[in-house]
This record gives sequence, C-alpha cells and structure tokens, in this order.
Amino acid sequence: MTVAVLDTGVDAHRDLSPNLLDGTDVIPGGAGDGRRDLNGHGTAMAGLIAASGQGGGAMGVAPRSKILPVLVTPASGSGEADALADGIEYALSNGAEIINISSVGGTSQRLIRAINMALAANVVIVASGGNRPEDSYVGYPASEPGVIAVGGVDKHGNHAAISVTGPQIDVVAPAVEIYSTGVNGGYRVGTGTSDATAIVAGAAALIRSKYPNLPAEEVAHRLTATAIDKGPPGRDDEYGYGVIDLVAALTADVPPLGFETPSVTTPPASAAEKDNDTARGLATLGVLLAAGGGYLVWRRRRRADDPPPRISR
Repeated sequence: MTVAVLDTGVDAHRDLSPNLLDGTDVIPGGAGDGRRDLNGHGTAMAGLIAASGQGGGAMGVAPRSKILPVLVTPASGSGEADALADGIEYALSNGAEIINISSVGGTSQRLIRAINMALAANVVIVASGGNRPEDSYVGYPASEPGVIAVGGVDKHGNHAAISVTGPQIDVVAPAVEIYSTGVNGGYRVGTGTSDATAIVAGAAALIRSKYPNLPAEEVAHRLTATAIDKGPPGRDDEYGYGVIDLVAALTADVPPLGFETPSVTTPPASAAEKDNDTARGLATLGVLLAAGGGYLVWRRRRRADDPPPRISR
C-alpha cells in the first residue's frame, strides 16, 4: 500500500529508505521531493507506519508499505489549510491509498473540497483529534465526516490526558511515550494523538493489503467494529468505538455496513476483562511503550489567525 504522510517531510532514515518514495514540497517556495525534515515530526510518523526494520532499529505497523512524503508543514509546525489541500491533491494524483494527517488546524473551502474529493476517490484518510491543552475539541480535518478521527490511550490502555475528546472520535491507539524514527539517523520518543494516528494509518494499510477490494468506508468499519470497547458500553467521546485491535481487524468476520445484527450484542465486560482485552490489543500493534526516562510532547500548532475547525458530525 502507498501511504501519503502529509507532514514536515520525511528524512531518508536507514529504517525508512527501503520504503520511501519521492514525494513533494508544497510549501510556498519549496522545490524538494519531501525527503527532508527539519522538525522530525513527519519522520516519526512515517516510521510508525512503515519503518522496514532493515536498518535494525525500528519496524512500523505496516513494514511493506510505501511512504509518499508530502511536505505541507514547515519546521515551525504552523501549516496553512491550502498547503494541506495541495498535499491531498498531490497524494490523490500519485496513487496514495491511505492519507495520514497527524495534525489539526484551520480549514478553508479548498481544503474541504480536497478532503471530500479524496474520500470520493476511495482513499482512507486518518487524522488526529488534537492535543490538550492547545486543543479543546476535535480539530479539522478529523471532524470532517468520513475521516477516521483518532484519539489516544496511555501505556495502561486508559484515556491519555493529552488526547482531546468529542463526538467525532472514532478509535483510539497508543499515544504516550511512543518510540519511532528520527532525523539524522536517530530515534525519537513522543507523546500525542499524532502518534496514535500514524499507528491507525498503518493498521488501515494492512487491512487494505489483505482486503484490496474493500471500500474506504469498510476499512474504517473494520477498525471500529473490532475495536476493544473502553469506558461506557458502546461508543463514547473519550475512546470512540474503542482501542484498535489489529489482529481482530485483520481476521474477524465483520458483516458489511448495513448488515450488522443489532439484536446480538456481547455482554458487558468486567473492568478486569476490559483491561485484559486492552492489553491484548495493544500487544498486537508491536509498539514499544516502555518508559524511556522522559518524552517529547509533539503538537501541531494552530495559527492564531486560522478560523476555528468546522465541527460537522
């Protein structure tokens, strides 16, 4: 699968280079191929998705996927809505099957059109819900209908304090002290819904690989239908439909949308059972969650003059 990473660019790290395509730089005045990263954020997201493991240091969730790097955010971390629209259009015209947007920010009519054009073209879009305290509600484009909105859980599988909540959250994934590839051949540990989003994008790539004819909305349905329920029974604003369970998403017999059997429901699990299920789901991701003596908090910063995100679900 080809996963477009719309971010600060992606360094040609030894763990990424076997899977790293030539991309583009859509920042005004930019003329590169997306294979540079002065911030480190985009390189970390790409590693969580598709680090090959061939460099000996990191392996992503979908290590045979290809990364299409699209530099839409400068090193300062403040991106423009129309630059993101440019990036989506580029990804769409260059064969991306999944688009990862580990950021929130302002919107524009052009960005809304680009998002909906990609969704109409059967592309899976995964976006981060946002990080507290800078964000107090689910940001754009995660709030756009059809986009998979991702929140975060901590190392115990509980709601991560940094993760925003809201009715748009679809699923959650690990978001605290996540290790991945970094710039200049190094590695990085970060905390935020950005990391959770990249993990979910990797999961979407594996689902599309196993089920190549599955429409984008059914890929999302597989993730939500097999997620491990947390919090109140059913969907809630902290966990969405639950913590992604990659093995279940790839192997479960999931009825298509519209053919679910609402009369057959699983009895509510006890707290201990939920904790055990969550531990199993986290283990299937192959993500190292051990504490590393501190972490860097990576947040996508919203410009003060950006319009507020449009909440539309």
